[in-house]
Amino acid sequence: MLVAHDLGRVSGINFERNTKMAYKIISSQCTACSACEPECPNVAIYEKDGTFVINPKKCTECIGYFDDAQCVAVCPVENTCVIDNNYPRYQA
Repeated sequence: MLVAHDLGRVSGINFERNTKMAYKIISSQCTACSACEPECPNVAIYEKDGTFVINPKKCTECIGYFDDAQCVAVCPVENTCVIDNNYPRYQA
């Protein structure tokens, strides 16, 4: 499994070793449809207590895989998969 500091070797993106970035799922809005889980290239999304959550240590915002975060792209409920402000986004 790739983590943020490995992506530079794959995609040419220059990440610092401790780059933090992640999305989170707003549990009160999650319908547990599971559309997001199979779309995550990092296997960062899993079911917990009837809703889905994103492991921020595995989430890379799909950088190096897709142009947009796939959880956001497939979620049927707007603003359910959002940027986790505890894990600032990568800035090029």
